[in-house]
Amino acid sequence: MSVQEIIVEEKDRGIRLDLFLARMLSQGFSRSQVQKLIHEGAVRVGGREVLSHYRVKAGDRITMESGTNAPEETRAEDIPIDIIYEDADLIVVNKPAGMVVHPAHGNPYHTLVNALLFHVQELSKLGSPVRPGIVHRLDKDTSGLLVVAKNEQSHADLSRQFKNHTIERAYQAVVYGVVQHDEGLCEEPVGRAFLNRKKVVVKPSGGKSATTYFRVLRRFRKATLLEVRPKTGRTHQIRVHMKHLGHPVLGDALYGIPSQTIDRQALHAFSLGLCHPRTRQKCYWECPLPDDMKKLIASLEQDQ
Repeated sequence: MSVQEIIVEEKDRGIRLDLFLARMLSQGFSRSQVQKLIHEGAVRVGGREVLSHYRVKAGDRITMESGTNAPEETRAEDIPIDIIYEDADLIVVNKPAGMVVHPAHGNPYHTLVNALLFHVQELSKLGSPVRPGIVHRLDKDTSGLLVVAKNEQSHADLSRQFKNHTIERAYQAVVYGVVQHDEGLCEEPVGRAFLNRKKVVVKPSGGKSATTYFRVLRRFRKATLLEVRPKTGRTHQIRVHMKHLGHPVLGDALYGIPSQTIDRQALHAFSLGLCHPRTRQKCYWECPLPDDMKKLIASLEQDQ
C-alpha cells in the first residue's frame, strides 16, 4: 500500500479532482483509474471523501492510497479456476465466492484475472491494462458465471451487448423474510452514498436507472429463495434493491443480515445467455449452487 500526498497550487485552482490527479501523479494513473480510487474512498481532500467532479482549491491537501502502483500489466498466477466453456474468443468461468475479479485498490494480486492470464497467457487489451478481457464483474463475495473476452473483437462486441442490456443473466438469492408476491419488479435508481463511497443506496434524485426482476422459487419460515434477473448492471444492484424492498440478502455484511450458516451474501449467478461475438449464435450456460448456499437452504428446510 502506498500513500501519496499533493498540495494544490494556485495555478491549478478550479480543475476537477480526477483530472488534476491524473495529470499530477508520477506513476501515470489514467483518469478512469483515478475515478475508481475516488469512488472506493481511497482519495481524500483535507481528510474527507469527495466526488470526482470536486473542483480543487489552492492549498487543498489531497491524499491517495493505492494498493497497486498502477502496474502496466497484471501478472499471471497459478490459481485453479472452474472453466465452464472456452473457445478462441471468450471464456466462461464459475467464479467462487471470495475471489476478486481484477486487481484494484487493496487487492493487487490473487484475482480471477491473474488466474486467467496463467491459463490463456493473453486476454483482450481493450480497456484498462489491469483489467484485460473484463467486460463485466461480480462482487467479491458473489459466486457464479462470468464471461471474459480473449481478443479485442469479442471484447468490443460483448461490451456492446452489456451496454444494450441484451445479455441475459439470472441469479439465485436467499433473502430475509417471506416474500409475499410470486414475482415483482424494482426500478429505483441507485448511486454511491455520499459519506461512504463503498456503499450504494437508492437515490430517487441523481441516481442511475436500475431495473431488477424477481420471482419466488421457494418460501421458508423466515426466508425466501428467489430467482433474480437484473436488466441493468449497476454496482451492488440486486443487494441494494432487495434491501430497499425489505428483503435483504442473507449473509450480506454491507446491506443484509448476518447468518450463522453462510459467511457471505447468499447470491449466485447461475445462468448466462449471450450472442456469440463471432458466430452470432445464441449461447447459454448454467452452473449449480455452490456448497455453502446448498447448506444454507438445507438449514432453512429443517427450520420449517
